[in-house]
Parts: sequence; C-alpha cells; structure tokens
Amino acid sequence: MERLPGPAAHQVVLLDAAARPEEEGFPEALCLREEEEEEEEEEDRQRNPRPITFSLANMMLGLGPESDFQSPDAEVYMHFMRSHCCYDAIPTSCKLVVFDISLEIKKAFVALVANGVRAAPLWDSKTQSFVGMLTITDFINILHRYYRSPLVQIYEVEEHKIETWRDVYLQGSLKPLVYISPSHSLFDAVYSLIKHKIHRLPVIEPVSGNVLHILTHKRILKFLHIFGSTIPKPHFLKKTVQELCVGTFRDVAVVHETAPIYAALDIFVDRRVSALPVINDAGRVVGLYSRFDVIHLAAQKTYNNLDISVREALQQRAVCLEGVLTCYPHETMEDIIDRITEEQVHRLVLVDENQCPRGIVSLSDILQALVLTPAGIDALKS
Repeated sequence: MERLPGPAAHQVVLLDAAARPEEEGFPEALCLREEEEEEEEEEDRQRNPRPITFSLANMMLGLGPESDFQSPDAEVYMHFMRSHCCYDAIPTSCKLVVFDISLEIKKAFVALVANGVRAAPLWDSKTQSFVGMLTITDFINILHRYYRSPLVQIYEVEEHKIETWRDVYLQGSLKPLVYISPSHSLFDAVYSLIKHKIHRLPVIEPVSGNVLHILTHKRILKFLHIFGSTIPKPHFLKKTVQELCVGTFRDVAVVHETAPIYAALDIFVDRRVSALPVINDAGRVVGLYSRFDVIHLAAQKTYNNLDISVREALQQRAVCLEGVLTCYPHETMEDIIDRITEEQVHRLVLVDENQCPRGIVSLSDILQALVLTPAGIDALKS
C-alpha cells in the first residue's frame, strides 16, 4: 500500500483497505464485515436531574470472583488474543474516512453521518502526519461548550475548522495519537483500548505510515466470538455476572425522559459516559440515549435547539433499540456475551424485576474479564 498524500483542504478522503490474503485457518466465508461503531465509556451514574446513587449489597457485587479467573482454562481467551495479530481482525475491505484538520467542523460531522462511521483520523498537511481522531465526543463537547438557546446560532459549529477547535478547546494539551501496529497482538490492542480509555485504536502500518483500519472493542469481541468458537470455553462463562462481578453496579447514570437534550450532554461531558438509560417517573427503563444519537443532530440540522426533551429526541430517531438492551443479575456471562454480540450493541443495562436500572455491563467490562483479568491485569483501574 503506497503512502497517500495528505488530503487537500476541505476534502473528505475515502480509503478502501486493500484486500488481504486469507490468513491460515481463517476461511474467507468467516471474514468479518465492517460494522458501525459507537463510542462508549464504562463509568455510568444516575441523574434525574440530580445524581441518584444505587448501591448494591455484597450479594449483588459477588464475593471473591478472582479465583474464577485463575484456573488454567480461564486463560484460553488470553492465549487466543496473544496468538493473533491486529491484522487478523482487519476486514477484507472496509471504508475509512480521513479528514484534513483544515476542514470545517460542520462538514466533517455531516460526513461522518453520511458515511456511517463514528470517527475519523485527522491529517495535518503541514506536518504530513496523522495527529489525532475526530469523534462524536468532539461534537458533544462543542455543543456543550457553545450552546446558549434555540434563538442563538452556534457560530462555532457553522464556521470553525477542525484545527481551530483543537487549538481553542485543547489549548496546548494535545496528547499524542495512540495507535498500534498491524503486527502487534490483539491482546496488546485490548490493553491499549482499556488502559487509555479510548474507543478507537488506529492500526497504522509502520513503513508507509498509512492507517489500515480503526479497531474497536466491538470489532475485537466479534472476532473472538466467531473465531474463538472453535476453542474450549472456560468454566467461568457458566457463572452469572453477579457472581463474577463483571460490570458497573454503583453510580449508574440515567436521564429522565422529560429532561432536555442539553441535560444529557451535560452528563456526557461531566462523567464521560457514552449512553444513558432513559427512565420514566416510576424509575423504569424506557429507552437509551447514546452519544451516537447526538451526532444525528448534525445531519438533521437540529443542534440549535437542545431544549427538546430526551423523549422527543428518541421519537425522532429512525432506529429504536428498546428490548435488546437489558440483562439480569442471574444471567450467565455466556448468555450476556452472546446477546451483546448478536444484537451488535455496546452495553447492556442491568435491571431488576421492576425494570429499574441497577448497573451496566459494557464491552470493556467483558474484554477485561475475558482477556486481561486472567493475565492478572486490571486495565480498567490502571
């Protein structure tokens, strides 16, 4: 793959990853297709509109789950991830969107929606290098920072360029782009994603400097779910999430269905959460409002009115995910992994018998338990 020149200003560059040869033992029929990704954070808490804390008893949190991950068979997924490189998880062909930092912010986010992607690497033509990622989090931070009222146009969205936003908002605190080589193991990729609390990990070819793919928790778990089906399953998969203590069970963030969209943005920014269970007056889960829902405000050009309620916003979106987002404490780890993979979601809301939220089981929680905990690594707390 030849090195690509920096994209011209105000251009959206679409790259098709070159078709790769079949890896030994991985027939073409099993090659994964590219899927839409969504940002997620593992910390969640409740707010309606003030913080509400749910604390579960020791029985709910489980006692001494460490031993379940220390048996010899518990290391099977850890070894599987160490024996496969990032290149193995790259699809045969996929869409990759790259933005030059001189592109206008509004055009960039509209392009994300139009191309069905959740993030894009940023190219700096001056330095001839990739300098970061543009994600839905940036759009949320812009709206949260500059929104005043439905009567005041958000000039920063309409006129600012990506480089302006990076210079103004980050103010010299730019961190180096976290990326990985295609030859590094998927174990290393899981560790980087969770340790750095990021949701997009660019796979960059070291010789050409080209971005080959963007790895995510969802992509890696899908790879494991399909290709890992040929190896013996560890016994701990038959235990419940309650027994294994996998997930977040305290300070789960929720938003009331009558709260304005801006209140949801406030929680996204303050707590760096990625999705909010939507509750009614009875405290029951009636929907889920995620970061990805916010990006559609750009496509619909409705970001100048963030005073509408979350319920109205949910009614306006095309796809409703209700009914596939919940799980119960008594369900096994295996059942939860199957559901979260088959439904292609990024987290399940743990509910009680009254459908009230009691926790969150995310992709990061699952990968931590399957891959890193057996290795004695707790990247969630590092």
